[in-house]
Amino acid sequence: MKAIQAEDLCYTYEDGTVALDHITFGAEQGKVTGILGANGAGKSTLFLSLNGVLTPKSGRVTLAGQPVRYDKKGLLELRRRVGIVFQDPDDQLFSADVYRDVSFGGVNLGLPAEEVRRRVEAALERTGVSHLRDKPTHALSYGQKKRVAIAGVLVMEPEVLILDEPTAGLDPQGVSDIMKLLTRLRDELGMTVLIATHDMDIVPLYCDYAYLLGGGKVLLEGTPETLFADPAALRANHLRLPRIAHLMEVLRDVDGLDADRSAATIGAARREILRMLKEENQ
Repeated sequence: MKAIQAEDLCYTYEDGTVALDHITFGAEQGKVTGILGANGAGKSTLFLSLNGVLTPKSGRVTLAGQPVRYDKKGLLELRRRVGIVFQDPDDQLFSADVYRDVSFGGVNLGLPAEEVRRRVEAALERTGVSHLRDKPTHALSYGQKKRVAIAGVLVMEPEVLILDEPTAGLDPQGVSDIMKLLTRLRDELGMTVLIATHDMDIVPLYCDYAYLLGGGKVLLEGTPETLFADPAALRANHLRLPRIAHLMEVLRDVDGLDADRSAATIGAARREILRMLKEENQ
């Protein structure tokens, strides 16, 4: 079942830039879907259209099979059910301390104080920032700000969580930690997660399905393995293969080995190399 879907979606900015050109897209319930593409491919415009910040010029967005309404009541409901986390957490954090910032969404919904407190405590715990509850937001590290921004969206208890470049600006450990957090949210809450990313190495590890965007159009879609089987399309859109998949490509195309270049994780590459060694020794 598609948790959220766009059908024939179009959006053109006032300067005439066509950002979305008849895009059809869907994210399965309880899965992590990656949106890949160079700057200007349409990723951010798509996300803002799914969240109701932008109203498509044509086409439609459906949430759990129901068309999105763009009146005031419909947009409030949409933004409660589809949460968005921006690339730069400083665009999202504005309260003096962590607790007040995370509680803002629940207060804005008009929830009873006890329910706001319950949701805030749960969100702080899930994102691992409970110990920062009283800390000024300006004093947080960049990685901590990312987690607090996610916590603030979780208070709304969305069905769909959208993140624009969630690993941007993080060190390798920070990348691993934030992606494991998103995986837990999917597994424990059944949440549908959408991520826009340039970080190709995380795609085979964490994405169940992926779309390649370019020029406001969907160019490719499928499992990560499907997309990595077409490295020319990725490179034509200023992306690269994951490092492991690139190694397998070199073994195949340069060294003449019968390597599966869609093997993009250490585990998959190890199995492939062991297979080739076994065949070599037979």
